[in-house]
Amino acid sequence: MSASSASATGTIRKPWIIDTTLRDGEQAPGVVFNPHEKTRIAVLLAEAGVDEIEIGYPAISEAERAVIRQIAALNLPVRLTAWSRANAGDIELAAMSGVGAVHISFPVSRLYMELMKKEYAWVQDQLHALISKAREWFDFVSVGGQDATRSDIGLLQRFMRDAEAAGAERLRIADTVGIATPGSVLALGAALRRHSPLPLEFHAHNDLGMATANAFTALEAGFEAVSVSVTGLGERAGNAALEELAMALALSGRFETRLDTAKLSALCDAVALASGRVIQDQKPVVGRSAFQHESGIHCAALLQDPLSYQPFLPSQVGRGDFELVIGKHSGTAAIREHFRRKGIDLSRDEARSLLEQVRSHADRLKRALRPDEIDSIRQSGLIRQA
Repeated sequence: MSASSASATGTIRKPWIIDTTLRDGEQAPGVVFNPHEKTRIAVLLAEAGVDEIEIGYPAISEAERAVIRQIAALNLPVRLTAWSRANAGDIELAAMSGVGAVHISFPVSRLYMELMKKEYAWVQDQLHALISKAREWFDFVSVGGQDATRSDIGLLQRFMRDAEAAGAERLRIADTVGIATPGSVLALGAALRRHSPLPLEFHAHNDLGMATANAFTALEAGFEAVSVSVTGLGERAGNAALEELAMALALSGRFETRLDTAKLSALCDAVALASGRVIQDQKPVVGRSAFQHESGIHCAALLQDPLSYQPFLPSQVGRGDFELVIGKHSGTAAIREHFRRKGIDLSRDEARSLLEQVRSHADRLKRALRPDEIDSIRQSGLIRQA
């Protein structure tokens, strides 16, 4: 059933979520996960409910293969997939790492084939030779087109048919340099689906800031799977972010996944710590500012209904309650709530008087005020009155 017909009938689709934090995420410049961190992240990913973990690139080293074998021995309730270049040596090393699936990556754009000094005839030959070899060792074999979004659509359609004929069980369309847009993803999905029923995966990069939107659109366009990473960690500007896509899918009402969104914050915190990449305050879904509010209008409404100015509750992603920030844009509702939580009941007139002083201090300091500073302003007023 097409995405459009599924939408028309109200059918709930069940996309396959692949996490590549331990492969593409670790390829972010300067990021290295030690064996303990890799194992911990894999366990957290499984607990969060992803369907598949792209566990790493076994050809890197024996140390990489050893940690992959260590994770595989845990028998986590998730498919573990090793990444491989299009050569027999990589596939053999992947087979030695103890996982049940392999992904084989092929160049499909003219630029990438020129860089490798190959023609498409070589790609076609290797598809058949390598998939046949991989199927001797693995339960599941997928193939991918590197730089697919800069490839000629006719060549991509040919690649898809050849991959299906060779026995691949899924085809990855890689937006390697992040140039896709939601509109181009919709068009690409339609053009490919007309030529083969082979399941499709979209692998988005975030160079133009559209990775998560493109991943979501791919699923709407009929792609069966998407690959993501925790916090969007990855090369250059990163990948589609698992936590962002998870919440977009949950709120859409059109998709059903195994993801436990309440585990997202702990997972993101673990990856941030292991990667040395701090979660920015304004990071969607898990950033601190995602649940901070200063505007007087917003705060007054939030105190009546926390969904008034939030798309979902912080608890839905494993965070605590929202935070009222008191500063230049605050109103009396936030001031009164601040003191109510301390057991002090301010009148509206008292709150208005205090608010004038709070705004004056915030202007002078060029920031919001700390709780102790707010308390001090009120205490100073009481002392003067006395």
